Amino acid sequence: MSELAAEGHAGSLAEVEPGLLGISVSPSVGIGQRALLVQTPAGNLLWDPTGYVDADLVAAVRAVGGVAAVASSHPHMFGAQVSWGEHVDAPVWVQAADRGWVQRDDPRIRTWDEPYEVLPGVTLHRIGGHFPGSAVARLVGADGKVVLLTGDTVAGTPDEHWVSFMRSFPNKVPLSAAVVRRTADRVVALDPDRLYDNVGGQVLADARTWVARSADRYVGWVSGDFDHLTEP
Repeated sequence: MSELAAEGHAGSLAEVEPGLLGISVSPSVGIGQRALLVQTPAGNLLWDPTGYVDADLVAAVRAVGGVAAVASSHPHMFGAQVSWGEHVDAPVWVQAADRGWVQRDDPRIRTWDEPYEVLPGVTLHRIGGHFPGSAVARLVGADGKVVLLTGDTVAGTPDEHWVSFMRSFPNKVPLSAAVVRRTADRVVALDPDRLYDNVGGQVLADARTWVARSADRYVGWVSGDFDHLTEP
């Protein structure tokens, strides 16, 4: 952290929607994820913590209610979770199936099995796909509609409607049709209206329908249904 601070890294907060804040670091660290801070009357959840944290960023987070719990969608987000937990004096929740990926162990780390209400009204659900323990956070927005925070297990696309699913985005390694179907079905069962991933992708209405349509499209392509569109 001291080396990153010396290089000029700094964090900032911005509203995503009422009760949900985004935390970004510039210049980016790691994969450059945006953390999400879910605000509740019982405390805040820090979801997919950024790879950098310092006293100024902690002060900004405390000014909007602090952090009562830290959790991640999957192991790629584990990097600075213990540092965040130390700074904000909060437990760090890890999905049990991905516990073996923890590189920095700490007494703050606790495991959960699905579903788990990490704070009143905020529930963690294991959906698999990207990793065996890949998870989403489900909450109800200020308008009464269901919001899902999906990391990049379900990743938004630039048009803010479609989503996609991958084993590895940097290496362009896909998932099988069967895994995508199961993962999408678990997401649809949670009945989301809106969806936010961890790099700024979002579906702002009727997310349940768009996840289902995206899974159909994905499964069709990897199953060969559209090969006639690509054959020379």
